Amino acid sequence: MSVAPLQAAHPVPYGQLVPVTVHFDDLDALGMLHNSRYPLLAERAWAEYWHGQGFGFDGDWAAAGDMCNVIKEMRVSYERPVTRPGHYAAHLWVERLGRTGLTYGFRLCSADGTETYAQGHRVLVRVDAQTLRPTPWSDRARAIAAELLRPADPDGGTGTEADAA
Repeated sequence: MSVAPLQAAHPVPYGQLVPVTVHFDDLDALGMLHNSRYPLLAERAWAEYWHGQGFGFDGDWAAAGDMCNVIKEMRVSYERPVTRPGHYAAHLWVERLGRTGLTYGFRLCSADGTETYAQGHRVLVRVDAQTLRPTPWSDRARAIAAELLRPADPDGGTGTEADAA
């Protein structure tokens, strides 16, 4: 199943808005989205995005290609609580695209992209299924990731603290 990107009334200036759903059982005892669910929603949104681009994993790591990757780092900053189930969005983009590494940015937000609940990044490293050593991304994955690159700040950086391998 693939989820189409959202067509927000206020489009994001870079990256992609992917719909996510918060269910009642995602809320904690205080009626707020549990802290572990924010990165889970971002992970699921990225999986849906890549699946929609024709990438997937069917249990065979040797055949997984670019989907055979590991998370080197993940950071999440919680800005405000999600206090009810419903439809939200994950704003996804690429901060840095290296030879074997990739830094994704994400923001969990309202469905229209105007309100931010959490934001962060994760650093992925593509690995060879046999050796588990870093290996280069395919040209196809690089081209798709390049479409999501966040424009550089005027200072020459992207505003991210972490860099991929």
